[in-house]
Amino acid sequence: MKRYSSIGLIALVAIGLLSFILLKKNTDSPPDKAPAAYKISNAYPALSFTRPVDFQHAGDGSGRVFVVEQRGVISVFEDAQNVKDKKTFLDISGPVDDKGNEEGLLGLAFHPDYQKNGYFYIDYTIDNPARTRISRFKVSPDDPDKSMKDSEQVLLEFEQPYDNHNGGQVSFGPDGYLYVAVGDGGAGGDPKENGQNRKTLLGTILRIDVDHPTNGKNYGIPADNPFAKNKQGYREEIYAYGLRNPWRFSWDASNGKMWAGDVGQNTYEEVDTISNGGNYGWNITEADHCFDPKNNCDSANTILPVLEYDHSKGDVSITGGFVYRGSTLDDLTGKYIYADYASGRIWSLNLAKEQKPDNQEIADADFAIASFGTNADEELFLCGFDGKIYKLER
Repeated sequence: MKRYSSIGLIALVAIGLLSFILLKKNTDSPPDKAPAAYKISNAYPALSFTRPVDFQHAGDGSGRVFVVEQRGVISVFEDAQNVKDKKTFLDISGPVDDKGNEEGLLGLAFHPDYQKNGYFYIDYTIDNPARTRISRFKVSPDDPDKSMKDSEQVLLEFEQPYDNHNGGQVSFGPDGYLYVAVGDGGAGGDPKENGQNRKTLLGTILRIDVDHPTNGKNYGIPADNPFAKNKQGYREEIYAYGLRNPWRFSWDASNGKMWAGDVGQNTYEEVDTISNGGNYGWNITEADHCFDPKNNCDSANTILPVLEYDHSKGDVSITGGFVYRGSTLDDLTGKYIYADYASGRIWSLNLAKEQKPDNQEIADADFAIASFGTNADEELFLCGFDGKIYKLER
């Protein structure tokens, strides 16, 4: 979908540079390459979508799933392979600005108490001026497959200086707070130096309390946010910063650890584990390497990625995934599953030995992988830009 207009990566993909190399943290040699061990199957053969970017379930025990289309439409349907029909849960394609490759309706999150309050949250871009909007909507009391478009409550807006690097994920953490992924504002190289500027929301992951609004806003600031009540003018919503474009993040359902795939600039992609107050280096560093300046940069207070891979052979845009906690793929349990959007390669990352991560290629898709998602059983699904939703299987 996204994320590479500034360096011409569409052209690289078009000429088929699809072999790969991965670089481990703290090692100079690439990991062992295993034969692709998993098949990629069409999860719902009768259904198709336009640029699907997110796959969610409501946690309400209904057996339904939801697919977000970048153009501004959310569909709902039964989570069954033989499903024939989908319904439109929300259509805000009117106000959504999806002219840019990385703009549009980008994320969906259901309130942890959705079954009682019917609240869900979205992240989308709008125009005049170009900005990101985080809003709450409510499901119809008369139809669980339909939301009330006029129920929108805007929580937060911020301007976007360029049309790329919008981040876009919204998700509730184990602590019940809403987290928001925000890119550095776009262009290339972070020309406005947003990544290290804690007075802007750009280049961050935010954390807000949607249940306890304060100070005239439609949300509150968790007391343990790293810059809560600071005196330096830093944005109190910031949870972590120094990120370029954290397109997708997730939590390990077993231990609550937060994972993110941060899309790189010209050379490296990175996998990070995100901590409260963490500085992930951009644009001082790109992954584990100096970026600005190119040499002898001061990265003493930054957190290194747990894994990086380079662009030398066609893998150029990371799509963050999930630590697998489903029941059908036992040998993936506890491993972080992620992909490269452009090459279609899918890997499993095992950090059991943190000084020597075990990273293996497990599948190779022939479509662009925009996003991962899970259903109520924690099984893993993939959003393909060929308009289909896929799953991994033996």
